[in-house]
Amino acid sequence: MLNWKKKGLIFNPCGDENRPSWRWNYAQGQNVLILDSFVRVYFSCREKPNEQGQTISRIAYVDLDREDLTKVIKVSDHPVVEPGGIGEFDEFGTYPFSVVRHGDKIYGYYGGVTRCESVPFNVAIGCAISENDGESFKKIGRGPVVSYSIEEPFVVCSPKVRIYDGKWYLFYSAGRKWVSFDNRRPEIYYKLRMATSKDGIHWDKLNKDIIANKLGEDEAQACGDVIYKNGVYHMFFCYRKCLDFRKNVNNSYRIGYAVSRDLIHWTRKDEECGINVSKVDSEWDSEMIAYPNVFELDEKIYMLYLGNEVGKYGFGLAELEGDLI
Repeated sequence: MLNWKKKGLIFNPCGDENRPSWRWNYAQGQNVLILDSFVRVYFSCREKPNEQGQTISRIAYVDLDREDLTKVIKVSDHPVVEPGGIGEFDEFGTYPFSVVRHGDKIYGYYGGVTRCESVPFNVAIGCAISENDGESFKKIGRGPVVSYSIEEPFVVCSPKVRIYDGKWYLFYSAGRKWVSFDNRRPEIYYKLRMATSKDGIHWDKLNKDIIANKLGEDEAQACGDVIYKNGVYHMFFCYRKCLDFRKNVNNSYRIGYAVSRDLIHWTRKDEECGINVSKVDSEWDSEMIAYPNVFELDEKIYMLYLGNEVGKYGFGLAELEGDLI
């Protein structure tokens, strides 16, 4: 049984009254880039909604003090990747963002959002590269590197990229079905999948679900973050029911856990995950915990995660007591 010690809410995007309108609220899909004196945390924020309630997501970052990860030392004053132009796959947002260092470059992968008519959105995965230590990224092209297909007809989202033994691995979610209930907004459920690459740009999909269901066929699984430790690949991810999950604590996101030795066959062990929602109703993570990002820093293992309303009021930090075995 793992044991995570919560360090509290680290960054609240709504805490700055002078924040720009493009970074109005939400700090979702957080992912770290470790630098010499600080830890950069990328996240997706949303601009102030228009009169129709529509918004666009952009990627920003906060820098945390490497000696004290609860201390924010800088907040970006610009998006690191801009949404696409008219008609492009990422015209209406970039969300979320995963980075991996390769040589002297940093590759960033993000979900590009397209607005739809019968459902709220569609998503495909784009790639951008930074040559200035992650301060800004340039897209490799105007289209996605991984998109929906015959086998995966709906959203392809929540990218997490890792490199093991020179081989690139992309863990992502693929939409299974849109569900509409009682004339409400349609919701989608998706399953965790994996693709591999030799260069980080051309990807071969496994085209199969890699994590077994716990809540039934309509369980939604997202954000499969993998860390290799002690000869085992450890995946932390989040899962929820398909409907009524936004404010219903019984259906909302929880963090799951699985292990593997080959990155293809996974054994789910949620009961050993060791982190759950707060038992105090007033806490920022009392309704849900989601989108885990697990990383090792100076011989310690940490987890960044979202709280209520899927990160509307920011992300928090937890530290593992002990080791991953």
